[in-house]
Amino acid sequence: MGSFTDTILIPYDFTEKADYAVRHAAVMGKNMKAELVLLNIVKKQSQDQEVLEQLNPVCDKFTEELGIKTIPLVREGTIFKTINEVVDELKSIVVVMGTHGMKGIQKLTGSWALKVIVGCHVPYLIVQDEPKYSNPANILFPVDYKLETKEKLKWVSMLGYLCNIRVCLFGQEGNGPMYDNPAKANMSFCKRYLEERDIPYDVVWVDQRGSFYELSLKYANENNVDIIMITTTRDIAFHDYILGAYEQTIIANDAGIPVFVVNPRTEVKLAYTNF
Repeated sequence: MGSFTDTILIPYDFTEKADYAVRHAAVMGKNMKAELVLLNIVKKQSQDQEVLEQLNPVCDKFTEELGIKTIPLVREGTIFKTINEVVDELKSIVVVMGTHGMKGIQKLTGSWALKVIVGCHVPYLIVQDEPKYSNPANILFPVDYKLETKEKLKWVSMLGYLCNIRVCLFGQEGNGPMYDNPAKANMSFCKRYLEERDIPYDVVWVDQRGSFYELSLKYANENNVDIIMITTTRDIAFHDYILGAYEQTIIANDAGIPVFVVNPRTEVKLAYTNF
């Protein structure tokens, strides 16, 4: 796995949402043979010992209950910087995070979660509920006209290596050649990539104008999707947070479907480069 270590990072604030994140991480971690790190972020360093004493028995409970080593970690900082700093320090594979983040600092829904995610070179799995994966796990893979959509493929390959999955390549046409032609080219690339790795897939095209990601969510809600995989907008601007980038809608989807979020960073060597 190159320079990556076998850890999955879970921002943990003693809430039910954080417990859900731990359980999702355990499903992934057992397949990866990875350890879980529960990170609690405090405002002052003087709180470290008190919080660590609360976190230790939680980790012991999850280690025994879930059968996977769970390690406590307390750091001073803010959710918007410290999580990704710890990712770099531990060289974690992935972050699994509940949509309600650090208690007493800021609840993570929509734009707040997106602010934390953007800028990290490893993906985030954002969850709202207990894991309810089917077998095979159904992955919705929206394929739009952007080049960044291809960067999700390496992580689909990783999931396919770890567990039994089936991918739905979801595309939209009807918006004119400027958008339709690049989307079709991306779709062809994705199909070849999955075929070369023997990952089963289906292709769904909708010939309908409108928001691609609203159509993606509608399909996910109606078709028993286990995980939606998206990329964030490259160089996302401040006004996107205010006006509502599409990622916010996907992350906080009403159906509570887990969302696997990849930041487009082509210069970074990913953990599983041979997939």
